[in-house]
Amino acid sequence: MVQAKPATEVTLRELKQSFGLTFSQQSDFFTEWDNGLAQPSELERHLLDRVKFNFLELMEDPPMLENTVKMVVLAPLLDLSGFYHKPFRIETEKGTQIQMQDDGIVIRGRIDVLELQQKLWLLVIESKRSDFAVTRAIPQALSYMLSNPDTSQPTYGMIANGSEFLFLKVSHQPTPQYANSKLFSLINPDNELYSVLQILKQLGVKSLNTTDE
Repeated sequence: MVQAKPATEVTLRELKQSFGLTFSQQSDFFTEWDNGLAQPSELERHLLDRVKFNFLELMEDPPMLENTVKMVVLAPLLDLSGFYHKPFRIETEKGTQIQMQDDGIVIRGRIDVLELQQKLWLLVIESKRSDFAVTRAIPQALSYMLSNPDTSQPTYGMIANGSEFLFLKVSHQPTPQYANSKLFSLINPDNELYSVLQILKQLGVKSLNTTDE
């Protein structure tokens, strides 16, 4: 009998045991988050400063729930990244599932925001409450990324709780591997939304170039 398990309850150990998922130790495995990034324009920096200011104002009355995080932080980032325009499209609350090997367990969950470009998964964005550590959502995000039916190209993800952002990369070939970026935080003195926007744009360009090949 097949047993259904919510993605929110999956552990990293289970993903490693059932899918052979390993953490990549190679320095060149996930370079997209810190190499060749284009500098944000003066207008983009101004708008991102407003996003950070709005977030810090709302932090005075915690917690910020998921819909607030999406509206205040994620929506402006996706807009500045160009993801609201073709050839990209957004699907929200999309269901997904993967079958664990030999365990008879199906992992089911719903992706908060899924960016698609000609059926290539670009981003899996899982937003959480502002007081929810993004590291707790790593297994959930990885389970979504492993369910990508196109295993010929890497899958990228971003976990955001409003104040923190973490990027992930999963490569399916020859065996499933993953790595993460550094943790970006709005609590730091500088506005690290600049870097988050740079990475989002980088992944968008990479997906377009990959599809054109």
